[in-house]
Amino acid sequence: MKKTLFCLALMLGGVAQADELADANALFAKKSYPQALQLYTKLANAGNAEAQLHMGEMYFYGEAGTVDLAKAEAWFKKSAAKGNKSAAGSLEMIKKRETRRAELDYWISGYDGAEFSAGQFRCPAPRIPAMSKQNDEIESVSAKVAAWQDCYNAFVRKLNDASPLTKRIPKDIADLLTKEETEQSRLHLEGVYAGIAENAKVSAKLVLADFGAWRSATDAYIKEHNRIVTDAAASAPRKGD
Repeated sequence: MKKTLFCLALMLGGVAQADELADANALFAKKSYPQALQLYTKLANAGNAEAQLHMGEMYFYGEAGTVDLAKAEAWFKKSAAKGNKSAAGSLEMIKKRETRRAELDYWISGYDGAEFSAGQFRCPAPRIPAMSKQNDEIESVSAKVAAWQDCYNAFVRKLNDASPLTKRIPKDIADLLTKEETEQSRLHLEGVYAGIAENAKVSAKLVLADFGAWRSATDAYIKEHNRIVTDAAASAPRKGD
C-alpha cells in the first residue's frame, strides 16, 4: 500500500509540475513576463529542463527585466546538461556571437551607408559657371546637369528601395542579435538613413540653385545680346540710302 501511495505521489507531483509549466507558458504568451518568470524560476530550480531553457531565453532577450547574457548562458548550460537540444543550440548561438562580435557591432553602431555614395550612384555636383555666353558651353552645362539629375534620381530610387536599412542586415547576423541590440541597430540605421537622405537633399538644392542662377544669368545675357544685335541691325544704313 505504501508503495502504491508513493507511486501516486510521484505521478501527481509530475502532473502538478506539468500544469505549472503550462501556466508559465501561457503567462509568457500573454507577455505577463514577471509572473511567467516567477513560475519558470520555481520549476527551473527544481530541475525542469524546459523551464531552465525558458529562463535562459528570458535573460537573453530581456523579458526577465534586463538582458543578462551570463545568467542566460548559465541556464542554457543547465538545461543542455539534461539533454535539451534547444538549450544546446542556444549555447552554440552564444559561441557564434563571440566569434562574430565585430560583425554584430558593425550593424549595431558601425554601418555608415558608404555604398550609397560610391560607384554608379556617386553623383558629384557638376561645375556650373556664373553665366555662359557661347552655345557650346551652354549645351555642355545643360548636358552635365541632366546627367547629374539622372544619377541623382537613380540614387533616390536605390535609397528608397533599401528602406528600411535593417533589411541589409544579413539574416545570420540578425538572428544573433538580442532584442536590445536589435533596437539599437534599428535606431542607428534609421539615423544613418536620415543623414544620407538629408545630405542628398542639401546637395541637390545647391546644384539646382546654382543651375537656376546660371540659367537666369545666361538667359538675361542672351536676351540682351539679341536685343543689341537686333537694334544694331535696325539702325544700320540700308543700301541705297
